[in-house]
Amino acid sequence: MFELTAQTIAIVVAGGFLGGMASGTAGFSYGAVATAIWLHEISPIHAVLLVVAGGLINQSGLVWTMRRSLDFARLTPFLIGGVVGVPLGVALVLEANPHAIRNGLAVFMVAYGIYALAAPRLPRIAWGGRIADGVIGFLGGLCGGVAGLSGIFPAIWTQLRGWPKEIARGVYQPFIVMSHFLTLLLIGTVALDREGVILFLVAIPAVLLGS
Repeated sequence: MFELTAQTIAIVVAGGFLGGMASGTAGFSYGAVATAIWLHEISPIHAVLLVVAGGLINQSGLVWTMRRSLDFARLTPFLIGGVVGVPLGVALVLEANPHAIRNGLAVFMVAYGIYALAAPRLPRIAWGGRIADGVIGFLGGLCGGVAGLSGIFPAIWTQLRGWPKEIARGVYQPFIVMSHFLTLLLIGTVALDREGVILFLVAIPAVLLGS
């Protein structure tokens, strides 16, 4: 039976607050930061629930403020790929061993950290067009379904494309909202139990305060 301990509260609040700060600053990375902390205490499926629920609230407000600058022509391939990737990611998190998911996410976080250090020296990518954008959307949706980390691949890709900051955020932030919404619909029937509701009520104020 789930027991809400002081340690659980502290870890959930810390993850939510720091994740919210990351998202408010960069426009993404909420899930990456929060998950790295939350998985020390809660299950992967409840971590996904908190990431997508908190991210949906957080990112929806950010997208609304920039609604007039959204570029749907650039965004559409990402959305199409994401719609395909999210259900596959949710199926993986429901069927896979929790320890395997934790280990896989650890490797993913390390790889992302290495990328962040190397990013200023990486070459720009001009090839692939809308098909490549759709593949990146698929990978983002897959990661979104598994761990709520839908924004990392699109954010990296828009940086490698050399798109200006506002154009890039006009792509990956609404993509994150779509991915979170779809993931929440698919995974909520499983993860939105008593434990999930309690963790949500603890985490969301911290997320909003951080962002």
